[in-house]
Amino acid sequence: MGTSCTNIIFVNMDIKKIEDLTQALNQASSLKLLLEEEFEALKSQNLVAFEGLQPQKVEILSFLASDRLANRVKTFNSNSAESSAHIAIWDDVMTMVETCRDLHRRNEIFMLRKLESIRGALQTIQSPDPLNTVEVYDRLGKVKPNRNSKHMGQA
Repeated sequence: MGTSCTNIIFVNMDIKKIEDLTQALNQASSLKLLLEEEFEALKSQNLVAFEGLQPQKVEILSFLASDRLANRVKTFNSNSAESSAHIAIWDDVMTMVETCRDLHRRNEIFMLRKLESIRGALQTIQSPDPLNTVEVYDRLGKVKPNRNSKHMGQA
């Protein structure tokens, strides 16, 4: 009777490992889709959609970085046949996570370029450079007096 209880415990542990790994693979796949949605929101400058995706992304990343999942992976025994199945699933998880890393970098680069462009535009508008001929419009659509014309007259 002691042997059958031990076997049941090991079978339950193996099922739990497979469930955790399957969940990790599903979460990594969900993260990939979410990063694609995030990129579309960034491209269309839909900040509401972008912000709405962040809590879900944090939740997925928390699961994938959890100690519980890391401990499950550390318990693989490379000699057993079950562990080779676990390792194969884990390899799929890692491949998906690497894809997600690349997608995250793409999104980050896109955001940084947008920010750089906006900063450049703001700097041009706010520049006290007398050679700056940018005309700025007020709320009513009328051209604001150019601050630089004062500098030009003084020169």
